[in-house]
Amino acid sequence: MSDRGPSDVVGGAKAVLFDLFHTLTSIDAVKSPGRPTHEILGVAREAWLAELFENSRDRLIGKVRDPVTMIRIMAHALDESISDEAIEEATRNRETRFHNALMRMPDATGDALAALKAKGKRIGLVSNADAMEIASWDDSPVAGLFDCVTFSCDVGFAKPEKEIYEICLAKLDVRASQAVFVGDGGSDELRGARAVGLTTVMMTGVIKELWPERIEPRLPHADFVIERLEELVPA
Repeated sequence: MSDRGPSDVVGGAKAVLFDLFHTLTSIDAVKSPGRPTHEILGVAREAWLAELFENSRDRLIGKVRDPVTMIRIMAHALDESISDEAIEEATRNRETRFHNALMRMPDATGDALAALKAKGKRIGLVSNADAMEIASWDDSPVAGLFDCVTFSCDVGFAKPEKEIYEICLAKLDVRASQAVFVGDGGSDELRGARAVGLTTVMMTGVIKELWPERIEPRLPHADFVIERLEELVPA
């Protein structure tokens, strides 16, 4: 860990790149109708999370874009007997939850992004997300604050692959040494960001409530750790 604080590093940077889910917002933090996807499908939560985060690259890089097909592939990888009715209900529910998460962005997220913009920082988004998860992005109240948006399903690369970071940096017209990456550390994103030369900041505010046990294993790849986004804003 550096002796400098994260706001000091951001103050000297030209750009700040952010992860989206579990960093700027979370579907689990927004109250939505219906049950979680794994309950609808009748599978174990950890098994479903493994499908989402580890075993469904085609969905993340945009090779599969139809929402029902995405859910069917992942569901049947766990249990081929899951019915079409359950898959369709799970798809509708997941679409609603992601829509709500993007539309009901926390006030602290918008405030921090706006403050960084006011400081002259270029703002980028680097997110592993499928087409269903970002369907409502353009209508999100924070979408207009970003100078570059890089979704894995649109560019064909997913974190921690170097290309997804490099695409965003090129669009922002900055070198990795001039930028900071902020994320919760999922998908090994902090290691990937460091590998391309970005300073890394781990955001723990959301995952501390959901998966506190995942914080410590991700710390070795973080140059700095914050709990709230406002800790990034230079004085």
